[in-house]
Amino acid sequence: MNDEAVLAARGLKKRYQEGAGMLEVLSGVELTVARGDMAAIIGASGSGKSTLLNLLGGLDTPSDGSVAIGGQALAGLGDRALGRIRNRYLGFVYQFHHLLPEFTALENVAMPLLIRGTHPKQAAERAAPLLEQVGLGQRTTHKPATLSGGERQRVAIARALVTDPALVLADEPTGNLDERTADQVQDLMLELNQRLGTAFLLVTHNHHFASRCHTRHELHDGLLRRAD
Repeated sequence: MNDEAVLAARGLKKRYQEGAGMLEVLSGVELTVARGDMAAIIGASGSGKSTLLNLLGGLDTPSDGSVAIGGQALAGLGDRALGRIRNRYLGFVYQFHHLLPEFTALENVAMPLLIRGTHPKQAAERAAPLLEQVGLGQRTTHKPATLSGGERQRVAIARALVTDPALVLADEPTGNLDERTADQVQDLMLELNQRLGTAFLLVTHNHHFASRCHTRHELHDGLLRRAD
Protein backbone atom coordinates (compact mmCIF):
# COMPACT_ATOMS: atom_id res chain seq x y z
CA MET A 1 0.00 0.00 0.00
CA ASN A 2 1.11 3.54 -0.65
CA ASP A 3 2.70 4.96 2.51
CA GLU A 4 0.57 8.10 2.31
CA ALA A 5 -2.74 7.63 0.48
CA VAL A 6 -5.16 4.91 1.49
CA LEU A 7 -7.81 6.16 -0.95
CA ALA A 8 -7.65 8.29 -4.09
CA ALA A 9 -10.53 9.41 -6.33
CA ARG A 10 -9.90 11.23 -9.59
CA GLY A 11 -12.48 12.89 -11.84
CA LEU A 12 -15.32 10.95 -10.22
CA LYS A 13 -18.70 11.40 -11.91
CA LYS A 14 -22.07 9.76 -11.40
CA ARG A 15 -25.06 10.18 -13.71
CA TYR A 16 -28.54 8.69 -13.51
CA GLN A 17 -31.26 8.40 -16.12
CA GLU A 18 -34.05 10.84 -15.27
CA GLY A 19 -36.92 10.72 -17.73
CA ALA A 20 -35.58 11.52 -21.19
CA GLY A 21 -32.41 13.11 -19.81
CA MET A 22 -29.54 12.46 -17.44
CA LEU A 23 -29.07 13.78 -13.91
CA GLU A 24 -25.42 14.31 -12.94
CA VAL A 25 -25.04 13.96 -9.18
CA LEU A 26 -21.24 14.07 -9.08
CA SER A 27 -19.36 16.22 -11.59
CA GLY A 28 -15.69 15.35 -11.20
CA VAL A 29 -14.83 14.72 -7.56
CA GLU A 30 -11.17 14.72 -6.52
CA LEU A 31 -10.25 13.32 -3.13
CA THR A 32 -7.24 11.80 -1.39
CA VAL A 33 -7.39 10.33 2.11
CA ALA A 34 -4.01 9.94 3.81
CA ARG A 35 -3.06 7.18 6.20
CA GLY A 36 -4.29 8.05 9.71
CA ASP A 37 -6.45 10.97 8.53
CA MET A 38 -9.80 11.86 10.10
CA ALA A 39 -11.71 13.42 7.21
CA ALA A 40 -15.29 14.66 6.97
CA ILE A 41 -17.57 15.34 4.02
CA ILE A 42 -20.43 17.74 4.67
CA GLY A 43 -23.19 18.87 2.36
CA ALA A 44 -26.90 19.52 2.08
CA SER A 45 -29.39 16.69 2.03
CA GLY A 46 -29.55 15.27 -1.50
CA SER A 47 -26.13 16.65 -2.48
CA GLY A 48 -24.80 13.16 -3.24
CA LYS A 49 -22.78 12.42 -0.11
CA SER A 50 -23.98 8.83 0.28
CA THR A 51 -23.65 8.27 -3.47
CA LEU A 52 -20.03 9.40 -3.24
CA LEU A 53 -19.31 7.15 -0.27
CA ASN A 54 -20.77 4.15 -2.13
CA LEU A 55 -18.46 4.85 -5.08
CA LEU A 56 -15.43 5.25 -2.81
CA GLY A 57 -16.21 1.96 -1.10
CA GLY A 58 -16.62 0.05 -4.35
CA LEU A 59 -20.31 -0.53 -3.66
CA ASP A 60 -21.32 1.27 -6.85
CA THR A 61 -19.64 2.03 -10.18
CA PRO A 62 -18.86 5.60 -11.31
CA SER A 63 -20.03 6.89 -14.68
CA ASP A 64 -16.54 8.34 -15.19
CA GLY A 65 -13.36 8.70 -13.20
CA SER A 66 -11.42 6.33 -10.98
CA VAL A 67 -11.13 5.11 -7.41
CA ALA A 68 -8.05 3.40 -5.97
CA ILE A 69 -7.88 1.78 -2.55
CA GLY A 70 -4.48 0.86 -1.21
CA GLY A 71 -3.02 1.70 -4.61
CA GLN A 72 -5.35 -0.79 -6.34
CA ALA A 73 -7.66 0.67 -9.00
CA LEU A 74 -11.22 -0.63 -8.65
CA ALA A 75 -12.17 -0.23 -12.31
CA GLY A 76 -12.68 -3.51 -14.10
CA LEU A 77 -12.57 -5.70 -11.01
CA GLY A 78 -15.18 -8.41 -10.58
CA ASP A 79 -17.41 -8.78 -7.54
CA ARG A 80 -15.11 -11.29 -5.87
CA ALA A 81 -12.01 -9.12 -6.27
CA LEU A 82 -13.89 -6.05 -5.05
CA GLY A 83 -15.09 -8.01 -2.06
CA ARG A 84 -11.52 -9.02 -1.20
CA ILE A 85 -10.32 -5.41 -1.35
CA ARG A 86 -13.21 -4.18 0.80
CA ASN A 87 -12.58 -6.95 3.33
CA ARG A 88 -8.84 -6.30 3.43
CA TYR A 89 -8.64 -2.50 3.41
CA LEU A 90 -12.03 -1.07 4.42
CA GLY A 91 -14.44 -0.99 7.32
CA PHE A 92 -17.98 0.38 7.06
CA VAL A 93 -20.20 2.15 9.60
CA TYR A 94 -23.72 3.23 8.67
CA GLN A 95 -26.36 5.48 10.22
CA PHE A 96 -28.33 2.35 11.00
CA HIS A 97 -25.98 -0.20 12.51
CA HIS A 98 -27.07 -3.19 10.33
CA LEU A 99 -26.21 -5.69 13.05
CA LEU A 100 -27.51 -9.23 12.60
CA PRO A 101 -30.25 -9.63 15.23
CA GLU A 102 -29.80 -13.36 15.77
CA PHE A 103 -26.12 -13.04 16.71
CA THR A 104 -24.44 -11.70 19.85
CA ALA A 105 -22.35 -8.55 19.95
CA LEU A 106 -19.19 -10.68 19.85
CA GLU A 107 -20.44 -12.70 16.88
CA ASN A 108 -21.45 -9.54 15.00
CA VAL A 109 -18.01 -8.03 15.48
CA ALA A 110 -16.31 -11.27 14.40
CA MET A 111 -18.47 -11.63 11.26
CA PRO A 112 -16.07 -9.95 8.75
CA LEU A 113 -13.30 -12.30 9.88
CA LEU A 114 -15.59 -15.32 9.57
CA ILE A 115 -16.48 -14.20 6.04
CA ARG A 116 -12.75 -14.00 5.33
CA GLY A 117 -12.38 -17.62 6.46
CA THR A 118 -10.78 -17.05 9.86
CA HIS A 119 -11.32 -19.86 12.37
CA PRO A 120 -14.21 -18.94 14.74
CA LYS A 121 -12.01 -19.19 17.84
CA GLN A 122 -9.41 -16.83 16.36
CA ALA A 123 -12.13 -14.47 15.15
CA ALA A 124 -13.64 -14.33 18.64
CA GLU A 125 -10.20 -13.70 20.17
CA ARG A 126 -9.75 -10.72 17.85
CA ALA A 127 -13.30 -9.39 18.37
CA ALA A 128 -13.35 -9.49 22.18
CA PRO A 129 -10.58 -6.89 22.76
CA LEU A 130 -12.25 -4.52 20.31
CA LEU A 131 -15.48 -4.70 22.28
CA GLU A 132 -13.39 -3.84 25.34
CA GLN A 133 -11.93 -0.85 23.49
CA VAL A 134 -15.39 0.52 22.65
CA GLY A 135 -16.56 0.06 26.24
CA LEU A 136 -18.65 -3.08 25.77
CA GLY A 137 -16.45 -5.75 27.29
CA GLN A 138 -19.30 -6.80 29.59
CA ARG A 139 -21.86 -7.00 26.76
CA THR A 140 -20.25 -9.58 24.49
CA THR A 141 -23.08 -12.13 24.81
CA HIS A 142 -25.90 -9.60 24.39
CA LYS A 143 -27.90 -9.54 21.17
CA PRO A 144 -28.67 -6.21 19.44
CA ALA A 145 -32.25 -6.04 20.73
CA THR A 146 -30.93 -5.83 24.31
CA LEU A 147 -28.47 -3.01 23.55
CA SER A 148 -29.13 0.73 23.46
CA GLY A 149 -28.77 2.70 20.22
CA GLY A 150 -25.37 3.99 21.24
CA GLU A 151 -24.21 0.52 22.24
CA ARG A 152 -25.33 -0.93 18.90
CA GLN A 153 -23.36 1.76 17.08
CA ARG A 154 -20.31 0.96 19.20
CA VAL A 155 -20.64 -2.68 18.17
CA ALA A 156 -20.83 -1.54 14.54
CA ILE A 157 -17.64 0.51 14.97
CA ALA A 158 -15.84 -2.48 16.52
CA ARG A 159 -17.03 -4.62 13.61
CA ALA A 160 -15.63 -2.07 11.15
CA LEU A 161 -12.25 -2.25 12.87
CA VAL A 162 -11.96 -6.01 13.37
CA THR A 163 -10.10 -6.64 10.10
CA ASP A 164 -7.57 -3.91 10.96
CA PRO A 165 -8.59 -1.81 7.93
CA ALA A 166 -6.57 1.07 6.57
CA LEU A 167 -9.75 3.14 6.22
CA VAL A 168 -13.21 3.20 7.78
CA LEU A 169 -16.01 4.74 5.70
CA ALA A 170 -18.82 6.08 7.90
CA ASP A 171 -22.16 7.30 6.54
CA GLU A 172 -23.91 9.57 9.09
CA PRO A 173 -22.61 7.40 11.94
CA THR A 174 -24.30 9.52 14.63
CA GLY A 175 -27.33 10.65 12.64
CA ASN A 176 -29.74 8.26 14.35
CA LEU A 177 -28.60 9.01 17.92
CA ASP A 178 -29.64 11.57 20.52
CA GLU A 179 -27.24 14.44 21.10
CA ARG A 180 -25.55 13.04 24.21
CA THR A 181 -25.05 9.59 22.72
CA ALA A 182 -23.88 11.10 19.43
CA ASP A 183 -21.22 13.08 21.30
CA GLN A 184 -20.02 9.89 22.99
CA VAL A 185 -19.77 8.03 19.68
CA GLN A 186 -17.93 10.97 18.12
CA ASP A 187 -15.46 10.98 21.00
CA LEU A 188 -14.94 7.24 20.54
CA MET A 189 -14.24 7.49 16.81
CA LEU A 190 -11.78 10.36 17.32
CA GLU A 191 -10.03 8.42 20.09
CA LEU A 192 -9.75 5.26 17.98
CA ASN A 193 -8.40 7.26 15.04
CA GLN A 194 -5.69 8.74 17.25
CA ARG A 195 -4.85 5.54 19.14
CA LEU A 196 -5.00 3.02 16.29
CA GLY A 197 -3.91 5.23 13.40
CA THR A 198 -6.85 4.03 11.31
CA ALA A 199 -8.06 6.58 8.76
CA PHE A 200 -11.71 7.58 8.91
CA LEU A 201 -13.77 9.22 6.15
CA LEU A 202 -17.19 10.20 7.42
CA VAL A 203 -20.20 11.73 5.74
CA THR A 204 -22.13 13.90 8.17
CA HIS A 205 -24.58 16.77 8.35
CA ASN A 206 -23.21 17.51 11.83
CA HIS A 207 -20.94 20.54 11.40
CA HIS A 208 -19.66 20.28 14.98
CA PHE A 209 -18.49 16.71 14.39
CA ALA A 210 -16.91 17.75 11.08
CA SER A 211 -15.09 20.62 12.79
CA ARG A 212 -13.32 18.12 15.05
CA CYS A 213 -11.83 16.25 12.09
CA HIS A 214 -8.37 16.85 10.60
CA THR A 215 -9.68 17.68 7.12
CA ARG A 216 -13.11 18.84 5.99
CA HIS A 217 -14.66 18.83 2.53
CA GLU A 218 -17.97 20.23 1.31
CA LEU A 219 -19.95 18.60 -1.49
CA HIS A 220 -21.82 21.24 -3.48
CA ASP A 221 -23.11 21.19 -7.07
CA GLY A 222 -21.46 17.84 -7.66
CA LEU A 223 -17.97 19.01 -6.69
CA LEU A 224 -15.93 18.50 -3.53
CA ARG A 225 -14.10 21.48 -2.05
CA ARG A 226 -11.89 21.78 1.02
CA ALA A 227 -13.87 23.47 3.77
CA ASP A 228 -10.98 24.11 6.18
